[in-house]
Amino acid sequence: MVDATFAAPDLTTFARLDELGLVVVGQRLEPDRAVLACRVVEPDGWCRRCGCEGVPRDTVVRRLAHVPLGWRPTVLLVTVRRYRCAGCAHVWRQDTTRAAEPRSKLSRRAVRWALEALVLQHLTVARVAEALAVSWNTANAAVLAEVRRVLVDDPTRLAGVRVVGVDAHAVRHEALLFRMEVRDLHRFAVAAAG
Repeated sequence: MVDATFAAPDLTTFARLDELGLVVVGQRLEPDRAVLACRVVEPDGWCRRCGCEGVPRDTVVRRLAHVPLGWRPTVLLVTVRRYRCAGCAHVWRQDTTRAAEPRSKLSRRAVRWALEALVLQHLTVARVAEALAVSWNTANAAVLAEVRRVLVDDPTRLAGVRVVGVDAHAVRHEALLFRMEVRDLHRFAVAAAG
């Protein structure tokens, strides 16, 4: 018989926010979305200009779309502490780059989920945007940036490829679309699509 060992329930781990350097401090379920109140785990109290220790000044809330939980859009309300340097009076916010790109409206996990939904589940950008409760332009821009980062800007993406197959076929979602794919036939992966 398999040893069934359980850990204590932990919403931070369940929502995979520990990977983003966040911890859940509250939750609210609304009819159309789940809202998770979070805070940044790592303190960031040292001035980047002069190296002096900063004094907590106040907090701001950063709103991020996250991976849907049960197809219910999930919103992260991340409380970010602001500091003021005692030496040079410089003001800065806690570093949230593990959670999301600067000025992004989607968490890093949400961007990865959106890319996987498009490529593996064949969802449309409109459906991904609806699941994340963001605009079509926001979802599309985030996915294109992730594709560029993961595929296009990776110089090793075609390393070891010996045979390339090109296939043109029609895909029907909401309209008739024609798509060309370059596939790695050894790893059964799409190397490029257009």
